[in-house]
Amino acid sequence: MLRLPTTIGLMAMALVLSLALIWAGRFSPAVTDLAYELLGSIDFSQTLMHGMLGFLLFAGALHVNLDDLRERQWEIALLATVGVLASTFLVAGLGWAILNSGLGLGVPFLFCLLFGALISPTDPIAVMGILRNLRVPRSLETKITGESLFNDGVGVVVFLAIAGLLGFGQPPAEQSDGARPVALAAAVGAVGAVGGPEHDLVGSQVSSEAASHGALSAGRVVRLFVVEVGGGALMGFVLGLVAFGLLRSVDNYQVEILLSLALVAGGFALCERLHLSGPIAMVVAGLLIGNHGRAFAMSETTRDHLDTFWELIDEILNAVLFVLIGLEILVLKFSTGLLIAGLLLIPAVLLARFLAVGGAISLLRRWREFTPHAVKILTWGGLRGGISVALALSIPSALAGRPVPEREILLAITYTVVVFSIIVQGLTVGPLIERLLPAAGRRE
Repeated sequence: MLRLPTTIGLMAMALVLSLALIWAGRFSPAVTDLAYELLGSIDFSQTLMHGMLGFLLFAGALHVNLDDLRERQWEIALLATVGVLASTFLVAGLGWAILNSGLGLGVPFLFCLLFGALISPTDPIAVMGILRNLRVPRSLETKITGESLFNDGVGVVVFLAIAGLLGFGQPPAEQSDGARPVALAAAVGAVGAVGGPEHDLVGSQVSSEAASHGALSAGRVVRLFVVEVGGGALMGFVLGLVAFGLLRSVDNYQVEILLSLALVAGGFALCERLHLSGPIAMVVAGLLIGNHGRAFAMSETTRDHLDTFWELIDEILNAVLFVLIGLEILVLKFSTGLLIAGLLLIPAVLLARFLAVGGAISLLRRWREFTPHAVKILTWGGLRGGISVALALSIPSALAGRPVPEREILLAITYTVVVFSIIVQGLTVGPLIERLLPAAGRRE
């Protein structure tokens, strides 16, 4: 009746239901208590990052044309790496100014940097869920989809690096052996002084982390990205080749669907075990199976059944994810001040993306031709989603026996930005494209 895209409609309905339950709790606390209990039994961060994400990324990559992706590889690579890093620091600077100078919330710069890392990557699940219903120029669609598939893996690595600098990015066993070194310190080496003496918690944590890991250098930053991102891509390629060989050896669609399931479930778990980027591995494996596997290792019957199966998986998991995002407001601690902070950070996040995307595209304009208004569309079409919320929820509520009040602040502003991104940007990116681009140029 409302004619909303499925993902947006489900999230909006869940959000309305959550607000209704909160309102009903004023008259009957048992109602909200039951809702809190049910939702509290679901670990959103674990469910998405270690359960659903691999399947959703593989399903999305399965239908991406590798030739289109290869043709625009430099734009996608630049947006997914330099663009994410630039946006992270831009958001951190703007966020620190808003949260401290404007609102006086006393959030240290490192936590603002953490917020920049979790909010900068565009969410492939949200992006692909919206784009599939729009008539976007093929070159632009490839850039948006390709960036969203790869930049979340990069964003997670950046987030883990900053979290490690704060002292909670990795389990103690891993911290002691240096298997996943703390990174980005070269860029934020003096950041402990930004928050001033009133932020002793962050300063002491940074000092202890630096002491436990030794000198923090740009070399360790490079090492982190090479191991996690490069290793994840290589692992995805190897897993995809193994699956490709197995698919060629059989001609039974039931078995081939099970092989694809085993590839995702087992491959993602293996990447996590080896401390490689599981999201990037699943994207690479999905691209390989969806292109070469589809062309050379599957019969027509298998292709039809495999596509139907993974489209169903994608729809089901998307529905579950967006409902959970809408319900997540039940467990967040909102106040008027935090709501204002979230609303003020929406234009800051958009401005940071506009500058990051504009800078990346400006570097390539002399060699590549871009769709008119590409920066505007890439900025507004870069949706944030469940991955940002999941990363915010992974921030611990206590650190070294002391509470981390910044967690609730980051959770509230992240949720506000994500809801705006999915509902407002998701509903208006179509009309924006129609207004900026002539009808004849919508599909190249």
